[in-house]
Amino acid sequence: MGHMADMVKWWSRVTAAVTGAVLALVIPVHAWAATNGVDEVAIEAAKRRTRSRGGFGFFFLPGLCCLFVVGGVVLAIVLISRNRRRR
Repeated sequence: MGHMADMVKWWSRVTAAVTGAVLALVIPVHAWAATNGVDEVAIEAAKRRTRSRGGFGFFFLPGLCCLFVVGGVVLAIVLISRNRRRR
C-alpha cells in the first residue's frame, strides 16, 4: 500500500507542476495576442478561408486537444481531492 501512496503523491505533484507550467505559458500568450492585433488577423483569415474543404478536419484536432486539457484538469482535481480526504 505504501508504494501506491508514493505513486499517487508523485503523480499529483507532476500534474500540479505541468498544470502550473501550462497556465504560466497560456495566460501571457493570450494577453499578448489580444493586445497585438493578432485577433484581427485571425478574423481576416477566417473570413478568407475557402469553403471547399471539409470542416471535420478543422475541428477534429482542436477538439481532441481540448478534450486532453479538460481531462487533465479533471484528473488533477480528482487526485487533489482524494489526497485531502485521506488526511
